[in-house]
Amino acid sequence: MKATEMQELTTEELRDKETNLAQQLFALRLQRVAGHLENPAKVRQARRDLARVLTVLRERQAAEAAATP
Repeated sequence: MKATEMQELTTEELRDKETNLAQQLFALRLQRVAGHLENPAKVRQARRDLARVLTVLRERQAAEAAATP
């Protein structure tokens, strides 16, 4: 998912997506350690998607802090 698509989501949806991606990343790491990971690129994609979600959340948090005098 692209960052522009993530910016259209609500904060609650982003938090849910953050939780899901963190769980997915954990499961992928376990699979990699166990040697059962079919597609190693999924780990990279999950990491990047999680970073995008966190970036959008932090941008919103910074915008709210700047708007409040």
